[in-house]
Amino acid sequence: MVGFEGIEGVNSAGGTGKIRKMKESARYAKIVEWSEEDQCYVGSAPGLVLGGCHGKDEKAVFEELCQIVEEAIALYRKDGKPLPPSTSGRDFANKMQCVA
Repeated sequence: MVGFEGIEGVNSAGGTGKIRKMKESARYAKIVEWSEEDQCYVGSAPGLVLGGCHGKDEKAVFEELCQIVEEAIALYRKDGKPLPPSTSGRDFANKMQCVA
């Protein structure tokens, strides 16, 4: 499942096993949209990475974008820098409908 990772732990019933934990990358919105100008899909993660990725296959662009977000977070951690504010959960889809 995208956005979750399994970790070992104790569940609420006292048993042990895999517990689903939200990945840190799930805190950032990932947008893949068609660019008429470029005639390809363009992926971006506003607030986290400048630029992004592009390609002819929408799913492949999304998968590459997810990897880029993971790598960006790892670089922030490696450099000891705080992560930018989260961009997920801001209801982008409904806000964009009001603009259209």
